[in-house]
Amino acid sequence: MEEFKTLQGIVAPVDRVNVDTDAIIPKQFLKRIERTGFGQFLFYEWRFDEEGNNNPSFEMNKPRYEGASVLISRANFGCGSSREHAPWAIMDYGFRCVIAPSYADIFYNNCFKNGILPIKLSEEQVEDLFQRTATHEGYEMNVNLENKTITDAYGLHIDFDLDEHRRQFLLQGLDDIGLTLQHDDEITAYEERHSAKLFGQTASV
Repeated sequence: MEEFKTLQGIVAPVDRVNVDTDAIIPKQFLKRIERTGFGQFLFYEWRFDEEGNNNPSFEMNKPRYEGASVLISRANFGCGSSREHAPWAIMDYGFRCVIAPSYADIFYNNCFKNGILPIKLSEEQVEDLFQRTATHEGYEMNVNLENKTITDAYGLHIDFDLDEHRRQFLLQGLDDIGLTLQHDDEITAYEERHSAKLFGQTASV
């Protein structure tokens, strides 16, 4: 998994509360067995009309948000079913950071396992980000996970909180398997001791 230390990127808004995982990645696209390729279906029913053409009224389809890597939204982002395909789609589309006032627990946890930084800010702080995104075309921010700060070119400075264990997951680019492999020497030593004990007992019998 790629390390996350700092991110300088364009911000794209999805100005809706209770964005559920079926809106993030509709169920008809869950047949893929790979983790990649889901980005093209992100927010599919909002991004496209019935003929498959871009929906010009959906925020993310505006040219000013092309290439965005930071997504901002409203409360209870990622609610609904527990599908891990939701963060897969967000990551595959190009977003490395999501900012919202609150998240569904399972979605929040899945983000860290897939290299996405989900930041929780107050309703007032998120509203300010929406205003800045609307005011400045091509609005960018810098997300610094090492210092736990968010800044922009217009005087913004926000300190955000994050559990240290999860912060280290992203800083070091670790998922659950990677974290386990950090203890490879201890695991190998245990297996050798266990094998010696097991086969020693078998031989004595």
